[in-house]
Amino acid sequence: MDANAYLTGAPDWVGEITGSTESIDLNRKKRDYEKAGVREYMVAAVRTKQVFWFIRRRGKFKALPKDADGVIRSEVFPGFWLNTDAFLNRDSKRLLRALRQGLASPEHTAFVAKLAGKRRER
Repeated sequence: MDANAYLTGAPDWVGEITGSTESIDLNRKKRDYEKAGVREYMVAAVRTKQVFWFIRRRGKFKALPKDADGVIRSEVFPGFWLNTDAFLNRDSKRLLRALRQGLASPEHTAFVAKLAGKRRER
């Protein structure tokens, strides 16, 4: 925050759902977000049925891999788990199952506690 309590800097996480601008989102916008300091960037390309999720490592975006179940786990927001296959196939049952598992994880519990501590400090 600046002296007037306005948020400054890049967002921690940016997500895009794209149909026709996939090339722009995965090239020009990705470079712009990388340069701006965004920590994670996700592009859901509905036309090609792919989810691209990047994490910032040493100033550059690297692909954040999905696990054997097709789930990508955010490192910036522990507990934010996305089942990419369920998302792309509009399978809300599987999508919510992955999200609920993430929200029940010890990593998410620790993240929430950390945020609560920061809130009390203000």
